[in-house]
Amino acid sequence: MTTLRPFTFDDLFKFNNVNLDPLTETYGMSFYTQYLVKWSEYFQLAESPSGQIMGYIMGKVEGRMENWHGHVTALTVSPDYRRLGIAALLMNFLEDISEKKRAYFVDLFVRKSNDVAIKMYTNLGYIIYRTILDYYAGDQDEDAHDMRKALSRDVNKKSVIPHTQPVRIGDADVADLE
Repeated sequence: MTTLRPFTFDDLFKFNNVNLDPLTETYGMSFYTQYLVKWSEYFQLAESPSGQIMGYIMGKVEGRMENWHGHVTALTVSPDYRRLGIAALLMNFLEDISEKKRAYFVDLFVRKSNDVAIKMYTNLGYIIYRTILDYYAGDQDEDAHDMRKALSRDVNKKSVIPHTQPVRIGDADVADLE
């Protein structure tokens, strides 16, 4: 049985088993604490009956007018608990919070090479909205897919009409990415 509960400051010292994955973005402590303070309702943890951290989701709500949306900053599940529906459970939680905040859509960024995650998000109803060139910096820069799912407030599904051309972070319509 999995329990969802709010992520706490103490969890920052216990979640390394979940973050030790080459596809998981790991941030500095101040980044996590900023999310805990500003968007605590978007920062949830999945816990096993024994108290082990199974996974977590970290997100926020941002934008203006028809760009008001929920954003998934990080979603990760420990390798021991993958393929059990925990990621879907966490995503549903974030989508429900975004609905309550009257967001038009939920978006997230995923490495273009992460086929497993792209398939999972597609199965959850997300579409590839656009590609962001060189979004992930590192030894080898990598493009990201901006994936989106329209929520009930976006009656005409305007937020999920895909772009045909890739964009760069510096482009005017990508200013909300950083």
